[in-house]
Amino acid sequence: MFFLNHGYRVIAHDRRGHGRSSQPGEGHDMDHYADDLAALTAHLDLNNTIHVGHSTGGGEVVHYIARHGQSRVSKAAIISAVPPLMVKTEANPGGLPKAVFDGFQAQLAANRAQFYYDVPAGPFYGYNRPGAKPSQGVIWNWWRQGMMGGAKAHYDGIVAFSQTDFTEDLKKITVPVFVMHGDDDQIVPYADSAPLSAKLLKNGTLKTYKGFPHGMPTTEAETINADLLAFLKA
Repeated sequence: MFFLNHGYRVIAHDRRGHGRSSQPGEGHDMDHYADDLAALTAHLDLNNTIHVGHSTGGGEVVHYIARHGQSRVSKAAIISAVPPLMVKTEANPGGLPKAVFDGFQAQLAANRAQFYYDVPAGPFYGYNRPGAKPSQGVIWNWWRQGMMGGAKAHYDGIVAFSQTDFTEDLKKITVPVFVMHGDDDQIVPYADSAPLSAKLLKNGTLKTYKGFPHGMPTTEAETINADLLAFLKA
């Protein structure tokens, strides 16, 4: 609504297996995510677009631009995003152990409804921090969106967002990219994400938000929207 009111056309697509999109059993990987986005932009004949991606969506934006080129893209913003690589490897010693993501899959498979309440009620929005004031509406809306999607899509998607290496993708991008990240992100830890992405990008700008959580576009919407608008207009 904020950007509509500032005269922008806003398109928010549901990734395959999510929201109101269909729930195929296959294709829940970053290549398909990027190709689906390319199909959408071609179908709508979008040009001079600004792609904004949060969390896994930030990886999707980066992979789409690197894989399909920049001819339709003017700028991009990645918020609390997963690139360059979340999982710990020899080349990425600051990443999270694979066991963390295996645990996510196990929790999702065992009791998805409970898992999808615990995540927003706790670390996603920083509601587990001392003095936090949780919004039950925000928590249940996250749960609602999660439960609309397909279990198989979400199970496979954990591998897609955690084990895809976006290093080479980031190096290919030359359009301006605004890298926005909170330093109290408990889902995508700050030190192994945003600063590294900004360094790999040819035209990246990093902005660090002190104390902001992973879900800062919701809990800190006034700040994030204002900064995004300034970037769009620059």
